[in-house]
Amino acid sequence: MKRVIYLVPVVLIAAVAYFVFGRATLESSEPRAKTHRVVLQVNSDEPATMNLALNNATNVEQYYKSRGEPVQVEVVAFGPGLHMLRDDTSPVKDRLRKMAEAGSTISFKACGNTRENMARRENGNIPLVAQASVVSSGVVHVMELQEQGWSYVRP
Repeated sequence: MKRVIYLVPVVLIAAVAYFVFGRATLESSEPRAKTHRVVLQVNSDEPATMNLALNNATNVEQYYKSRGEPVQVEVVAFGPGLHMLRDDTSPVKDRLRKMAEAGSTISFKACGNTRENMARRENGNIPLVAQASVVSSGVVHVMELQEQGWSYVRP
């Protein structure tokens, strides 16, 4: 009888421990939603190509946000495509501003090599839209993102 009295608390403690710690382990082992990541390349100064890239980027962002899944979208412009992000020549400047005002989290990267070459050719500064930041090399940046598992799209 004494043995049963001692076993009851041990069994109760074990049961409580299982439900407290066992459930925490099960919950923490559930897979988290994977972050979807895509990089889009723009290397053309054609407004249609720029708008297609913005359409693709916006559609991807909206699709995953509507599903409650994390997403990162980056547009990298280099070569003639840098005009997309130039404050003085961008045919999509107003659209970029409106996207930012609407809360878009799409990031825009401008190729530093292209910017320097354009500045040399034009003997002046190459202003960028407020939404853009500069990477040293657009092509290298795209490569590095792909090496990190990002999907790649060229509209």
